[in-house]
Amino acid sequence: MAAKEDKKELIIESAVRVFAERGYYKATTAMVAKAAGVTQPYVFHFFENKEELFKVVIDRAFGRVYDTFVKVEAPADQLLETMGRGFAEIIQTHRAEVLMVMQAHTISEPGIREHSRKLYRKMFESLTMKMDRAGVPNAKVEAARFIGTGLLITLAEVLEIPELIYGENMNC
Repeated sequence: MAAKEDKKELIIESAVRVFAERGYYKATTAMVAKAAGVTQPYVFHFFENKEELFKVVIDRAFGRVYDTFVKVEAPADQLLETMGRGFAEIIQTHRAEVLMVMQAHTISEPGIREHSRKLYRKMFESLTMKMDRAGVPNAKVEAARFIGTGLLITLAEVLEIPELIYGENMNC
């Protein structure tokens, strides 16, 4: 049973890389299978179709970001900066997953769009509650701004345009 779960994990890890590199529409389950060293039917043993595999992958990526923010304990005047440092660390250590988060909301498939909407809403509500509990003024506005800034940071990372964040050409 453990070997089966290890293979499933390998498929998910491979799918992260394939989806991040190729995007949802250009990635295929055959590519994922090849990257994982398994057959395509074996991928379908665990996942009904490409959309379901993508949802599992995006859940993992969002979960990592979500868990990072949930674990942060800091006073109101340090909360945003502390969560920002956690996000910066995720970008460095799990870049492919961050790319997945970045592209999830751009996929027009209704099932994925709805799934992404739920994940972003959960993130927004959680951040709003966290900020409210910490005493951050205008928690809803700050939570929305924090998510928007995270998307901008990710875009700047993906496109290698740090001046989107820092406001000047950093000579990449």
